[in-house]
Amino acid sequence: MRTFHLTLPISEAEKREMRRGDKILLSGTLFTARDQVHAKLVELIRTGEPNPLPFSESALFYCGPSPNPPGKVSGAIGPTTSMRMDKYTKALLEHGLKVIIGKGQRSPEIENAIREFGALYLVCVGGISAILTRCVVSRETFLWPELDSEAIYRLVVKELPCYVAIV
Repeated sequence: MRTFHLTLPISEAEKREMRRGDKILLSGTLFTARDQVHAKLVELIRTGEPNPLPFSESALFYCGPSPNPPGKVSGAIGPTTSMRMDKYTKALLEHGLKVIIGKGQRSPEIENAIREFGALYLVCVGGISAILTRCVVSRETFLWPELDSEAIYRLVVKELPCYVAIV
């Protein structure tokens, strides 16, 4: 296994170097998105409204952060099961999504779509959300605060440990 220290956005040249199983210590801006956000984003696409997320410059992290404890930058930020987002993923890839972070397998259709659109699927280890919180430099609610933990949060991370699953 090789280890890469990368900052978003990830270049095509950097992607070409990656192999399944490589460790990525990822820095930069991530946007959290769970089931409700995916449904809203796909609805925006369907109705022709502009995408509020800078897909080409950031990553979509399948995560619903826990509330911030007093004096902390962020609550727990563990990944959620990615396969639940498969029904939305192709539409987002078609609209520029390049980096996805989650947990677990993807359907064969989505594996093929990730490769077809030149995207990258990274996995984070589940069950260590309190440890992953140490990687969060800043956190702010970005969109749809009424969704609480399922809102879109903008996270700036430093050396978030991920592993290449699909490239």
